[in-house]
Amino acid sequence: MQTYLDSESPEFWADTYAGKPIAIFNRRGRWHVYIDHALQHGVQFASADEAIAWLTRRIDLGSRRKRALAH
Repeated sequence: MQTYLDSESPEFWADTYAGKPIAIFNRRGRWHVYIDHALQHGVQFASADEAIAWLTRRIDLGSRRKRALAH
């Protein structure tokens, strides 16, 4: 996964992490986050790096919960 923004579109970034599509979008100076093409309401960040870090932690946490429930 690349953790930098495309210089041609510095307001939007998308990739796949752990098999899930993720994206961030800057609107009015706040970074909004998407998982599986769905906006995560009520979650905004001041920087792109903070948004990407939150997305990866959220997916990692969800994966751990699924594994725990399977046992």
